[in-house]
Amino acid sequence: MTVQPQLSTEILNENTKGKFIVFEGIDGAGKSTQIALLEKRLKSEGITVVTTAEPTPTAMGGLIRDALSGASPKSSCELAAMFLSDRISHNISPIYGIQRLINDGTYVICDRYYYSSFAYQGLDTDIDWVMDINLNCPQILKPDVCIFLDLDPSQSARRLGDSRAFLEIFEKTDTLEKIRSRFFDVFRLLGERENIRIVDASQSIEDVAQEVYRNIF
Repeated sequence: MTVQPQLSTEILNENTKGKFIVFEGIDGAGKSTQIALLEKRLKSEGITVVTTAEPTPTAMGGLIRDALSGASPKSSCELAAMFLSDRISHNISPIYGIQRLINDGTYVICDRYYYSSFAYQGLDTDIDWVMDINLNCPQILKPDVCIFLDLDPSQSARRLGDSRAFLEIFEKTDTLEKIRSRFFDVFRLLGERENIRIVDASQSIEDVAQEVYRNIF
């Protein structure tokens, strides 16, 4: 009798595991549009996809949104800690958690992740501390790839002005310039520890989408 070779559990898990894809960029860079286009394309290829975002639609996420709107101001340290708590829940929730979805073979596409904490809260507090509490937290996953949509802050501000009735605390032009610069500082600090792909978001929507797709695989 011929015995058929059995795949190891490790190989089976690797073959069925999903991907964790993060989109980053300053406000107005086009993340929502590109996430929707990528989701549609992946689903057309038979891939199970879930889109999500930070802050999450939880009680903590609501408190964060209140702070970002200026309705309930918080210090940068407070915001960094709130985002950390929200991010841990985002990862480990047995219902909507990133870890469970990926282990089930789902592609998870997330609008913002810890890179935003480094760039935004890192403006006004110790960036090494913000990076440490996120990168060294055992319950926070590292993304398979981070797509950074790079756009000139003045162009971003024009897009926001056309689409928003009011701007959040980080959406003023001078602040956008500081944040874009901070993102690149963060990427230099991270070096090769993270898979970060920078995409020129000033191209046409179709060209950006093609470049995003090429960087996923």
